[in-house]
Amino acid sequence: MRIARLLLFGAVLSGLTAVGSGCATPPRLPAAAIAAPPLTPAPAAADPPVVVLDPGHNGRNSRNPAEINRQVPDGRGGTKPCNTTGTQTNAGYPEHAFTFDVASRVEQQLTAAGVQVVMTRTDDDGVGPCVDERGRAGESADADAVVSIHADGAASRDTGFHVAFSDPPLNAAQAGPARELSVSLRDAMRAAGFTDSNYIGRDGLSPRSDLAGLSLATRPTALVECANMRNPDEAAVVSSEEGRARYATALAQGVLAFLNLPR
Repeated sequence: MRIARLLLFGAVLSGLTAVGSGCATPPRLPAAAIAAPPLTPAPAAADPPVVVLDPGHNGRNSRNPAEINRQVPDGRGGTKPCNTTGTQTNAGYPEHAFTFDVASRVEQQLTAAGVQVVMTRTDDDGVGPCVDERGRAGESADADAVVSIHADGAASRDTGFHVAFSDPPLNAAQAGPARELSVSLRDAMRAAGFTDSNYIGRDGLSPRSDLAGLSLATRPTALVECANMRNPDEAAVVSSEEGRARYATALAQGVLAFLNLPR
């Protein structure tokens, strides 16, 4: 009897082993049949803000009077000359060289901050562009801000900077954003130690209806008269590399503040 039970137990074990060996490894599915988890798309990179820098005048304007005296639209139903030669210090340092140097420094700082910069002129050895083209440059570049850089030529006793904007406004960009840009630039100039003009505007701001570059603008646009080049003390600042670096840093800081970018 015991032998019969042992034989029966052995048969059961043998059967279990056979069943187990038949199910040991499930068949592998081809890789294509294994569904991958859905991927979350990476957020699209935001387009960098665009800023147009407009260094006033140009190096060969004075040699081309016919071109720069050509009449162009002024943005308010009239016309005015294409451009002018600009002013200079009593020692002969010209506004066109000052504005291009400062604009180039601002361009470097804004580019380093992630801003796409468009210049209305890329050297100081040309003619123009005319004020109507400069006024439309912001729209052409789909700019978030436009800053026109100048220096004034007033009486020698007059001092200080002022920031001009279009007034009365002709469109929505001029009605609010242009003034906000002007205030940001004004505040940055003050923070850099420059003083408000004592001869034009009020509190460093100057609403203007006679500047075509501002009247034609459809993007937030401001014009900064950095100093009076006929004032001996301010002439010394604009003529020095250190002084131009100070102006550039102040203007770049004002633009970054307007764009709400880190400074």
